[in-house]
Amino acid sequence: MSQQAGYSPSFKRPAEVMRMRRKRARSHAGVCSSESGQDSTGSPGQSGSSPARVRPFSPGPLFNTQNRSGGGIKRRNPFANIENTHSPRKKFVIHNDDGNAAATDSSRVKRPTEEEDEAGMSAQTDRQGALSFSASLTEAERQEHRDVSSKKCLTVSEDDSLFEEEEEDVKNPLLKSPQAIAPASTAPPVCREYPADWSLKTRLLFTSPLSLSWAEQPKAQEEALGLSQHCRAQFSALPHSLQDPRSCPELRSALQQSLVYWQHPSLPWLPLFPRINAERSFTGKSTPWAQDPWLQQSLMSEWSVSLSSLYSLLKSRLCPYFYLCSCQFTVLFRAAGLAGSSTITALISPTTRGLREAMKAEGIEFSLPLVDEEKKNKDQQTVQQEEEEQDHEEGEEDCSELNQGVHCEAAEEEEEDDDDGGGGFSWLKEMGVQDKIKKPDSITIQLRKEGQAVALDHKPESVVCVEGSHTFTLINFLINCKSLVAAAGSQAGLPPTLLAPIAFRGATMHTLKARSVTVKSQVGSVYQNISSLEVTGPILPSSLHAITALLRPSQRGNFSAALYTHTPTAVMNICPAQPQCTTCSVDLSGCGLRPASIQQLQQPCSLGKSALTHISMKDYSYTWKN
Repeated sequence: MSQQAGYSPSFKRPAEVMRMRRKRARSHAGVCSSESGQDSTGSPGQSGSSPARVRPFSPGPLFNTQNRSGGGIKRRNPFANIENTHSPRKKFVIHNDDGNAAATDSSRVKRPTEEEDEAGMSAQTDRQGALSFSASLTEAERQEHRDVSSKKCLTVSEDDSLFEEEEEDVKNPLLKSPQAIAPASTAPPVCREYPADWSLKTRLLFTSPLSLSWAEQPKAQEEALGLSQHCRAQFSALPHSLQDPRSCPELRSALQQSLVYWQHPSLPWLPLFPRINAERSFTGKSTPWAQDPWLQQSLMSEWSVSLSSLYSLLKSRLCPYFYLCSCQFTVLFRAAGLAGSSTITALISPTTRGLREAMKAEGIEFSLPLVDEEKKNKDQQTVQQEEEEQDHEEGEEDCSELNQGVHCEAAEEEEEDDDDGGGGFSWLKEMGVQDKIKKPDSITIQLRKEGQAVALDHKPESVVCVEGSHTFTLINFLINCKSLVAAAGSQAGLPPTLLAPIAFRGATMHTLKARSVTVKSQVGSVYQNISSLEVTGPILPSSLHAITALLRPSQRGNFSAALYTHTPTAVMNICPAQPQCTTCSVDLSGCGLRPASIQQLQQPCSLGKSALTHISMKDYSYTWKN
């Protein structure tokens, strides 16, 4: 057997085995002598207690029993191994030169009682004024060095791995200090609100450890109250925390109020959102207007009235925003004061070169925010590089070389201008092959210049921003644009979908679909009941904020949400081209939204061309991913 901690190197010697057997007989003989009044310390083989003091299974060497009062003889079983003798408590015994034993526990130092001795526990006693844990270890290390020369014994009766952990803690006292246990950084800041997300959502999935069954089908009276409050723009105040949401009718009414949106046109048998890449949703459905020009004209006439009504409400700040969803692009109109802008803004995504050229022909001024930002960054890098190169050249070149370099640069600029104009082929004459190579015509050169503009089509970088009075011109352009309505396919002759959070002329009231389900989710090795709430439909930014505001008190500040974004609208979180107005004084109190939702939507955009994908609230503090 290999040597392990807690075994003596003399274990292999047969003489020791025989000596242990002889001492076993003396131990039994010493019991009778102790009962007749003999001294228990007179012989090393005698015991001063009952025979129960002798431990039949205790691996380890024999200890010196001189000067030990009341202690039994601890012997070693030669057939025992370390696996079946693990002590449930961390304990190690150190015998000093004077023969006294110090038994130290990892939690406390305890003197064994006679009941423990009779039950077969350790018969060792502690000396008064026991050493501390670190001092005992120091004493143990010294004793190990003494054992090399004088063969003194040091026995450890505990689990080796646990002992090593305790020893490491002693070697590193800072691990147990309060400074080391205390967190190095302060607690994260409490975020009471998440950034505004102007993209349209197709699905929301809320999960919470608390039940969401209160969001199930409301009563008729609660639903009617919610619809009435939405039309009248009345909002009920809820407490900070609800103990029993199921017994709160105001909460369910407020949920119905937050699920309402307005849409035009409304065809019950056709899903009119989303419209981009939605041919499969229209396939096989009845479209009587596809082959009827008069019916198509009637639909477009009614749609034009609804769009004009929406823009009038937006301009008078009675409507905060609305969406126009066509089969090719989506337009977001925002009132003045929202997203940090002091004027009305419109974002169109995605666009094509043909659409942008048509807008230019109508006199609509617009900008490409992402392209302009990229060019601005490139220009700044180019200016910095030129300044560095210029500083380097000024330090090395003299005046004549500098003048020559300026002349060369001017010549190169003239050659570049000639190349742009189509006449920069002087280098062909120098080679004598100007007659053998066909020069590109003006059309080829023009297409080469426009190649970069065409490459933006149908990409997020093609988003267009229209601001101020040009948004009114954009409305007229959209009403008269022939390409706004598909001429062929499953959506042929169908006007774009208009979505708004408030009522407008020709609109139909719709509600989002909400469904509450309780499922079992595996958390580690245990399955827990997780309540979920699924919301589907064209989810507007104000609806998302209103629902999360209701879940805050009902779920006691603990829930999470997965957000599914309509991809073409994710880029609508970019900042407009004009400087942002962080403190806009535009009054939007009459737009029909909650004051908290208005305050959130007034903040400047901070998500860029990405959208929120996950929102989580814990202890009334928000975290999010985009």
